Amino acid sequence: MIKIATIETPIGEMTVAAIKEGICMLEFTEARKPGADYAKLRQIFNMDADFGTNRHTRALKKQLKEYFSGKRKEFSVPLFYHGSDFQKSVWRILEKIPYGKTISYMQLAEMLNNPKAIRAAANATGSNPLAIIIPCHRVVGSDGELTGYRGGIERKSWLIDHERRFSGQPVDGILF
Repeated sequence: MIKIATIETPIGEMTVAAIKEGICMLEFTEARKPGADYAKLRQIFNMDADFGTNRHTRALKKQLKEYFSGKRKEFSVPLFYHGSDFQKSVWRILEKIPYGKTISYMQLAEMLNNPKAIRAAANATGSNPLAIIIPCHRVVGSDGELTGYRGGIERKSWLIDHERRFSGQPVDGILF
């Protein structure tokens, strides 16, 4: 059974979905097409979805509260993400970007050992089903400019500033 719940955050309501193996979706509620993600999740996991919580959604709610208060830098909830092998390779790299730091899409493609795959890496970043947990908000343009974020550029800016404030990092833009 897929459990779906909402979590209030300082930057808006988020919708979380989890199966027994872990969290499989976390997105800003208004960024979703109502019902579309649920149907997709039911199809991917071949199981019914129901509103409610499980141990993973409850743990994530607690960890998000700690993250937004500046006490948590990494998430430890189990994840169960779905995507192509390429998308998963991009998401694994995103998970390694340190709290309070950013990288460019060009650097992301280079970390994939495919410097010409900038657009593909950007598309995989944009299809990340686990906002904040897989920190796609930490990827910026080569000039440090904030570029696309499904939750909105204002939220991306807020998240980057929040992390820099609590990490003690200067607002310098690029990681490597």
